[in-house]
Amino acid sequence: MHEIIHIINEMSPYLLLGFLLAGLMHAFIPQSYYSKYLAKPNFRSVLNATLFGIPLPLCSCGVIPTAMSLRKEGASKGAATSFLIATPQTGVDSIIATSSLMGVAYAIIRPIAALITALFGGTLVNVLDKDSNGNTTEQPADNHEHHNCCHHHEQEHHATFLQKIKTALQYGYVEMMEDIGKWLIIGLIVAGLITVFVPAEAFKVFEGNTALSMLLVLAIAIPMYVCATGSIPIAVALIMKGLTPGAGLVLLMAGPACNMASMLVVKKVMGTKTLVIYLASIIIGSIAFGAAIDFMQFNGIIDFTANLVNSAHSEEGSSWIAWISTGILIALLINALVINRLKGKTHCHCHEHEEEHGCHCHEHEEEHGCHCHEH
Repeated sequence: MHEIIHIINEMSPYLLLGFLLAGLMHAFIPQSYYSKYLAKPNFRSVLNATLFGIPLPLCSCGVIPTAMSLRKEGASKGAATSFLIATPQTGVDSIIATSSLMGVAYAIIRPIAALITALFGGTLVNVLDKDSNGNTTEQPADNHEHHNCCHHHEQEHHATFLQKIKTALQYGYVEMMEDIGKWLIIGLIVAGLITVFVPAEAFKVFEGNTALSMLLVLAIAIPMYVCATGSIPIAVALIMKGLTPGAGLVLLMAGPACNMASMLVVKKVMGTKTLVIYLASIIIGSIAFGAAIDFMQFNGIIDFTANLVNSAHSEEGSSWIAWISTGILIALLINALVINRLKGKTHCHCHEHEEEHGCHCHEHEEEHGCHCHEH
Protein backbone atom coordinates (compact mmCIF):
# COMPACT_ATOMS: atom_id res chain seq x y z
CA MET A 1 0.00 0.00 0.00
CA HIS A 2 2.88 2.37 0.77
CA GLU A 3 4.23 1.95 -2.77
CA ILE A 4 0.82 2.68 -4.32
CA ILE A 5 0.31 5.80 -2.18
CA HIS A 6 3.79 7.06 -3.03
CA ILE A 7 3.17 6.63 -6.77
CA ILE A 8 -0.20 8.42 -6.52
CA ASN A 9 1.39 11.32 -4.64
CA GLU A 10 4.05 11.62 -7.34
CA MET A 11 1.52 11.64 -10.16
CA SER A 12 -1.56 13.42 -8.81
CA PRO A 13 -0.54 17.09 -9.27
CA TYR A 14 0.51 16.41 -12.83
CA LEU A 15 -2.57 14.33 -13.59
CA LEU A 16 -4.86 17.15 -12.43
CA LEU A 17 -2.98 19.61 -14.66
CA GLY A 18 -3.08 17.19 -17.58
CA PHE A 19 -6.83 16.61 -17.25
CA LEU A 20 -7.38 20.38 -17.19
CA LEU A 21 -5.33 20.89 -20.35
CA ALA A 22 -7.23 18.05 -22.00
CA GLY A 23 -10.53 19.72 -21.17
CA LEU A 24 -9.37 23.08 -22.51
CA MET A 25 -8.30 21.49 -25.79
CA HIS A 26 -11.65 19.71 -26.10
CA ALA A 27 -13.66 22.85 -25.41
CA PHE A 28 -11.74 25.39 -27.49
CA ILE A 29 -10.61 23.39 -30.57
CA PRO A 30 -13.57 22.47 -32.83
CA GLN A 31 -13.73 18.93 -34.19
CA SER A 32 -14.16 20.22 -37.75
CA TYR A 33 -10.68 21.74 -37.52
CA TYR A 34 -9.19 18.26 -37.27
CA SER A 35 -11.05 16.66 -40.18
CA LYS A 36 -10.49 19.63 -42.49
CA TYR A 37 -6.78 18.94 -42.93
CA LEU A 38 -6.81 15.14 -43.14
CA ALA A 39 -8.63 14.36 -46.40
CA LYS A 40 -5.89 13.95 -49.01
CA PRO A 41 -4.00 10.62 -49.14
CA ASN A 42 -0.58 12.24 -48.90
CA PHE A 43 2.17 12.76 -46.35
CA ARG A 44 0.81 16.12 -45.22
CA SER A 45 -2.51 14.64 -44.10
CA VAL A 46 -0.64 11.88 -42.25
CA LEU A 47 1.55 14.50 -40.55
CA ASN A 48 -1.47 16.62 -39.64
CA ALA A 49 -3.31 13.62 -38.18
CA THR A 50 -0.26 12.68 -36.14
CA LEU A 51 0.30 16.20 -34.81
CA PHE A 52 -3.41 16.53 -34.00
CA GLY A 53 -3.43 13.19 -32.20
CA ILE A 54 -0.30 13.38 -30.05
CA PRO A 55 -1.60 15.91 -27.48
CA LEU A 56 -5.13 14.48 -27.34
CA PRO A 57 -5.76 12.52 -24.13
CA LEU A 58 -7.66 9.65 -25.75
CA CYS A 59 -7.02 6.06 -24.72
CA SER A 60 -7.37 3.02 -26.98
CA CYS A 61 -11.12 2.93 -26.38
CA GLY A 62 -11.80 6.59 -27.02
CA VAL A 63 -9.53 6.86 -30.05
CA ILE A 64 -11.40 4.17 -32.02
CA PRO A 65 -14.72 6.02 -32.49
CA THR A 66 -12.87 9.33 -32.87
CA ALA A 67 -10.69 7.96 -35.69
CA MET A 68 -13.68 6.34 -37.37
CA SER A 69 -15.54 9.64 -37.12
CA LEU A 70 -12.61 11.40 -38.81
CA ARG A 71 -12.66 8.73 -41.51
CA LYS A 72 -16.38 9.32 -42.01
CA GLU A 73 -15.71 13.04 -42.32
CA GLY A 74 -13.34 12.32 -45.21
CA ALA A 75 -9.95 11.66 -43.63
CA SER A 76 -7.72 9.42 -45.75
CA LYS A 77 -7.03 5.88 -44.61
CA GLY A 78 -3.38 6.78 -43.97
CA ALA A 79 -4.39 9.77 -41.84
CA ALA A 80 -6.84 7.66 -39.83
CA THR A 81 -4.15 5.02 -39.27
CA SER A 82 -1.55 7.53 -38.11
CA PHE A 83 -4.14 9.04 -35.77
CA LEU A 84 -4.89 5.57 -34.36
CA ILE A 85 -1.17 4.90 -33.76
CA ALA A 86 -0.14 8.26 -32.31
CA THR A 87 -3.07 9.32 -30.16
CA PRO A 88 -3.34 6.55 -27.53
CA GLN A 89 0.43 6.50 -26.94
CA THR A 90 0.52 10.03 -25.62
CA GLY A 91 -1.59 12.94 -24.44
CA VAL A 92 -0.91 16.03 -22.39
CA ASP A 93 -1.91 14.18 -19.24
CA SER A 94 0.33 11.15 -19.83
CA ILE A 95 3.31 13.21 -20.96
CA ILE A 96 3.16 15.31 -17.80
CA ALA A 97 2.66 12.19 -15.65
CA THR A 98 5.59 10.48 -17.40
CA SER A 99 7.84 13.39 -16.52
CA SER A 100 6.79 13.23 -12.88
CA LEU A 101 7.34 9.50 -12.43
CA MET A 102 9.94 8.52 -15.03
CA GLY A 103 11.87 11.70 -15.72
CA VAL A 104 12.13 14.28 -18.48
CA ALA A 105 14.04 11.97 -20.86
CA TYR A 106 11.15 9.51 -21.05
CA ALA A 107 8.65 12.37 -21.35
CA ILE A 108 10.53 13.68 -24.40
CA ILE A 109 11.03 10.27 -26.00
CA ARG A 110 7.36 9.23 -25.80
CA PRO A 111 5.88 11.87 -28.16
CA ILE A 112 8.86 11.64 -30.51
CA ALA A 113 8.43 7.86 -30.76
CA ALA A 114 4.67 8.26 -31.29
CA LEU A 115 5.30 10.87 -34.01
CA ILE A 116 7.76 8.80 -36.03
CA THR A 117 5.87 5.52 -35.61
CA ALA A 118 2.60 7.10 -36.72
CA LEU A 119 4.22 8.81 -39.71
CA PHE A 120 5.76 5.50 -40.72
CA GLY A 121 2.49 3.59 -40.44
CA GLY A 122 0.28 6.21 -42.08
CA THR A 123 2.67 6.71 -45.00
CA LEU A 124 2.90 2.96 -45.57
CA VAL A 125 -0.89 2.72 -45.68
CA ASN A 126 -1.06 5.52 -48.26
CA VAL A 127 1.56 3.79 -50.39
CA LEU A 128 0.55 0.14 -50.03
CA ASP A 129 -3.21 0.45 -49.66
CA LYS A 130 -3.74 3.37 -52.01
CA ASP A 131 -6.70 1.87 -53.90
CA SER A 132 -9.01 2.48 -50.96
CA ASN A 133 -7.68 5.73 -49.54
CA GLY A 134 -10.87 7.58 -50.33
CA ASN A 135 -13.92 7.62 -48.15
CA THR A 136 -15.23 4.36 -49.61
CA THR A 137 -18.06 2.00 -48.86
CA GLU A 138 -15.88 0.28 -46.26
CA GLN A 139 -17.54 2.68 -43.87
CA PRO A 140 -20.50 1.09 -42.07
CA ALA A 141 -23.80 1.95 -43.72
CA ASP A 142 -25.52 3.12 -40.55
CA ASN A 143 -22.71 5.36 -39.43
CA HIS A 144 -25.09 8.24 -38.75
CA GLU A 145 -25.74 7.18 -35.19
CA HIS A 146 -22.07 6.42 -34.68
CA HIS A 147 -21.31 9.90 -35.95
CA ASN A 148 -23.84 11.36 -33.52
CA CYS A 149 -22.11 9.71 -30.59
CA CYS A 150 -18.51 10.30 -31.51
CA HIS A 151 -18.43 13.66 -33.30
CA HIS A 152 -17.85 16.95 -31.56
CA HIS A 153 -20.66 19.00 -33.08
CA GLU A 154 -20.35 22.52 -34.33
CA GLN A 155 -22.97 23.95 -31.97
CA GLU A 156 -20.09 24.38 -29.55
CA HIS A 157 -18.73 27.16 -31.79
CA HIS A 158 -21.51 29.39 -30.44
CA ALA A 159 -20.81 28.76 -26.76
CA THR A 160 -19.63 31.66 -24.62
CA PHE A 161 -16.22 31.70 -22.97
CA LEU A 162 -17.67 30.73 -19.58
CA GLN A 163 -19.67 27.91 -21.16
CA LYS A 164 -16.50 26.59 -22.78
CA ILE A 165 -14.69 26.74 -19.44
CA LYS A 166 -17.53 24.76 -17.88
CA THR A 167 -17.32 22.26 -20.75
CA ALA A 168 -13.57 21.98 -20.24
CA LEU A 169 -13.94 21.24 -16.53
CA GLN A 170 -16.77 18.79 -17.19
CA TYR A 171 -14.78 16.98 -19.85
CA GLY A 172 -11.44 16.96 -18.03
CA TYR A 173 -12.57 16.16 -14.50
CA VAL A 174 -15.70 14.08 -15.15
CA GLU A 175 -15.76 12.49 -18.61
CA MET A 176 -12.00 11.87 -18.75
CA MET A 177 -12.14 10.42 -15.24
CA GLU A 178 -14.92 8.08 -16.33
CA ASP A 179 -12.98 7.16 -19.44
CA ILE A 180 -9.58 6.23 -18.00
CA GLY A 181 -10.08 6.36 -14.23
CA LYS A 182 -10.67 2.64 -13.84
CA TRP A 183 -7.60 1.78 -15.87
CA LEU A 184 -5.47 4.27 -13.98
CA ILE A 185 -6.49 2.63 -10.71
CA ILE A 186 -5.79 -0.83 -12.12
CA GLY A 187 -2.39 0.32 -13.32
CA LEU A 188 -1.49 1.70 -9.91
CA ILE A 189 -2.63 -1.48 -8.14
CA VAL A 190 -0.73 -3.72 -10.56
CA ALA A 191 2.39 -1.61 -10.10
CA GLY A 192 2.11 -1.88 -6.33
CA LEU A 193 1.56 -5.65 -6.48
CA ILE A 194 4.56 -6.09 -8.75
CA THR A 195 6.71 -4.02 -6.41
CA VAL A 196 5.65 -5.95 -3.31
CA PHE A 197 5.18 -9.54 -4.47
CA VAL A 198 7.46 -10.07 -7.49
CA PRO A 199 11.01 -10.84 -6.34
CA ALA A 200 13.80 -9.01 -8.10
CA GLU A 201 15.45 -12.28 -9.13
CA ALA A 202 12.36 -13.22 -11.17
CA PHE A 203 13.54 -10.89 -13.93
CA LYS A 204 17.27 -11.52 -13.60
CA VAL A 205 17.28 -13.43 -16.89
CA PHE A 206 16.08 -10.25 -18.62
CA GLU A 207 18.49 -7.85 -16.93
CA GLY A 208 20.57 -6.16 -19.61
CA ASN A 209 18.98 -8.34 -22.31
CA THR A 210 17.15 -6.02 -24.69
CA ALA A 211 15.76 -8.70 -27.01
CA LEU A 212 14.30 -10.97 -24.31
CA SER A 213 12.86 -8.02 -22.37
CA MET A 214 11.13 -6.61 -25.44
CA LEU A 215 9.72 -9.95 -26.57
CA LEU A 216 8.24 -10.50 -23.12
CA VAL A 217 6.68 -7.06 -23.01
CA LEU A 218 5.32 -7.26 -26.58
CA ALA A 219 3.68 -10.61 -25.86
CA ILE A 220 1.89 -9.04 -22.90
CA ALA A 221 1.23 -5.53 -24.22
CA ILE A 222 -0.21 -6.06 -27.71
CA PRO A 223 -3.43 -7.94 -26.84
CA MET A 224 -4.19 -6.28 -23.51
CA TYR A 225 -5.83 -2.94 -22.77
CA VAL A 226 -3.85 -0.31 -20.86
CA CYS A 227 -4.13 3.45 -21.21
CA ALA A 228 -1.15 5.77 -21.73
CA THR A 229 -1.30 7.08 -18.16
CA GLY A 230 -2.09 3.76 -16.49
CA SER A 231 0.88 2.10 -18.21
CA ILE A 232 3.38 4.43 -16.51
CA PRO A 233 3.43 2.91 -12.99
CA ILE A 234 3.46 -0.60 -14.49
CA ALA A 235 6.49 0.26 -16.62
CA VAL A 236 8.26 1.76 -13.61
CA ALA A 237 7.64 -1.32 -11.50
CA LEU A 238 8.86 -3.70 -14.22
CA ILE A 239 12.03 -1.68 -14.86
CA MET A 240 12.75 -1.59 -11.15
CA LYS A 241 12.44 -5.39 -11.11
CA GLY A 242 15.03 -5.86 -13.85
CA LEU A 243 13.52 -5.27 -17.29
CA THR A 244 15.55 -2.91 -19.44
CA PRO A 245 14.54 0.77 -19.82
CA GLY A 246 13.93 0.09 -23.52
CA ALA A 247 11.46 -2.65 -22.68
CA GLY A 248 9.69 -0.15 -20.45
CA LEU A 249 9.26 2.13 -23.46
CA VAL A 250 7.92 -0.80 -25.49
CA LEU A 251 5.18 -1.19 -22.88
CA LEU A 252 4.47 2.56 -22.95
CA MET A 253 4.12 2.45 -26.75
CA ALA A 254 2.61 -0.93 -27.64
CA GLY A 255 0.31 -1.24 -24.61
CA PRO A 256 -1.78 1.90 -25.21
CA ALA A 257 -1.52 1.88 -29.02
CA CYS A 258 -2.83 -1.62 -29.58
CA ASN A 259 -5.30 -4.10 -28.11
CA MET A 260 -7.74 -6.73 -29.35
CA ALA A 261 -10.61 -4.24 -29.70
CA SER A 262 -8.63 -1.81 -31.85
CA MET A 263 -7.27 -4.63 -34.03
CA LEU A 264 -10.76 -5.98 -34.72
CA VAL A 265 -12.11 -2.54 -35.61
CA VAL A 266 -9.20 -1.66 -37.90
CA LYS A 267 -9.64 -4.95 -39.76
CA LYS A 268 -13.39 -4.50 -40.15
CA VAL A 269 -13.39 -0.84 -41.17
CA MET A 270 -10.10 -0.42 -43.04
CA GLY A 271 -9.18 -3.94 -44.11
CA THR A 272 -6.62 -6.65 -43.39
CA LYS A 273 -3.78 -4.93 -45.23
CA THR A 274 -4.15 -1.79 -43.12
CA LEU A 275 -4.35 -3.92 -39.97
CA VAL A 276 -1.05 -5.62 -40.83
CA ILE A 277 0.64 -2.27 -41.47
CA TYR A 278 -0.86 -0.86 -38.26
CA LEU A 279 0.51 -3.73 -36.16
CA ALA A 280 3.87 -3.81 -37.93
CA SER A 281 4.36 -0.08 -37.42
CA ILE A 282 3.70 -0.32 -33.69
CA ILE A 283 5.93 -3.37 -33.23
CA ILE A 284 8.81 -2.09 -35.37
CA GLY A 285 8.60 1.41 -33.91
CA SER A 286 8.51 0.29 -30.29
CA ILE A 287 11.40 -2.15 -30.78
CA ALA A 288 13.50 0.44 -32.62
CA PHE A 289 13.02 3.13 -29.98
CA GLY A 290 13.38 0.62 -27.16
CA ALA A 291 16.68 -0.56 -28.61
CA ALA A 292 17.83 3.06 -28.94
CA ILE A 293 17.03 3.72 -25.28
CA ASP A 294 18.90 0.60 -24.16
CA PHE A 295 21.87 1.59 -26.32
CA MET A 296 21.99 5.02 -24.68
CA GLN A 297 21.47 3.48 -21.23
CA PHE A 298 24.15 0.77 -21.49
CA ASN A 299 26.70 3.11 -23.12
CA GLY A 300 26.35 5.77 -20.43
CA ILE A 301 24.85 8.40 -22.72
CA ILE A 302 21.61 8.90 -20.74
CA ASP A 303 20.62 7.23 -17.50
CA PHE A 304 16.92 6.53 -17.89
CA THR A 305 16.70 4.78 -14.52
CA ALA A 306 18.00 7.62 -12.33
CA ASN A 307 14.61 9.26 -11.83
CA LEU A 308 12.90 5.91 -11.40
CA VAL A 309 15.12 5.13 -8.42
CA ASN A 310 14.55 8.57 -6.95
CA SER A 311 10.79 8.18 -7.33
CA ALA A 312 10.63 4.67 -5.95
CA HIS A 313 13.04 5.01 -3.06
CA SER A 314 12.80 8.60 -1.97
CA GLU A 315 13.10 8.90 1.76
CA GLU A 316 11.54 12.35 1.83
CA GLY A 317 7.89 12.70 2.68
CA SER A 318 5.45 13.91 0.07
CA SER A 319 4.71 17.64 0.01
CA TRP A 320 1.41 19.07 1.18
CA ILE A 321 0.65 19.99 -2.45
CA ALA A 322 1.00 16.33 -3.39
CA TRP A 323 -1.29 15.21 -0.56
CA ILE A 324 -3.95 17.83 -1.43
CA SER A 325 -3.72 16.87 -5.11
CA THR A 326 -4.08 13.20 -4.20
CA GLY A 327 -7.18 13.99 -2.12
CA ILE A 328 -8.73 15.96 -4.99
CA LEU A 329 -7.87 13.21 -7.49
CA ILE A 330 -9.43 10.50 -5.29
CA ALA A 331 -12.57 12.64 -4.81
CA LEU A 332 -12.88 13.15 -8.58
CA LEU A 333 -12.42 9.43 -9.22
CA ILE A 334 -15.07 8.55 -6.64
CA ASN A 335 -17.43 11.09 -8.20
CA ALA A 336 -16.87 9.76 -11.73
CA LEU A 337 -16.69 6.04 -11.07
CA VAL A 338 -19.08 5.64 -8.13
CA ILE A 339 -21.42 8.57 -7.48
CA ASN A 340 -22.28 9.36 -11.11
CA ARG A 341 -22.86 5.70 -11.87
CA LEU A 342 -25.18 5.34 -8.88
CA LYS A 343 -27.08 8.40 -10.07
CA GLY A 344 -27.14 7.11 -13.65
CA LYS A 345 -25.22 10.14 -14.93
CA THR A 346 -22.45 8.41 -16.84
CA HIS A 347 -21.42 10.17 -20.04
CA CYS A 348 -20.85 9.01 -23.58
CA HIS A 349 -17.11 8.45 -23.70
CA CYS A 350 -17.02 9.40 -27.33
CA HIS A 351 -17.31 12.86 -25.79
CA GLU A 352 -20.70 13.87 -27.09
CA HIS A 353 -23.35 15.76 -25.21
CA GLU A 354 -26.06 13.17 -24.73
CA GLU A 355 -28.62 15.76 -23.78
CA GLU A 356 -28.53 17.18 -27.31
CA HIS A 357 -27.89 14.20 -29.52
CA GLY A 358 -28.00 10.99 -27.52
CA CYS A 359 -25.34 8.36 -27.10
CA HIS A 360 -25.76 5.40 -29.44
CA CYS A 361 -22.47 3.71 -28.68
CA HIS A 362 -23.90 0.63 -27.05
CA GLU A 363 -26.21 -0.03 -29.98
CA HIS A 364 -23.32 -0.10 -32.44
CA GLU A 365 -20.26 -1.14 -30.48
CA GLU A 366 -19.88 -4.46 -32.28
CA GLU A 367 -20.04 -2.82 -35.71
CA HIS A 368 -17.99 0.28 -35.00
CA GLY A 369 -15.72 -0.71 -32.18
CA CYS A 370 -17.11 1.89 -29.84
CA HIS A 371 -16.59 0.16 -26.54
CA CYS A 372 -17.48 3.15 -24.45
CA HIS A 373 -19.69 1.34 -22.01
CA GLU A 374 -16.88 -0.99 -20.95
CA HIS A 375 -15.66 1.90 -18.85
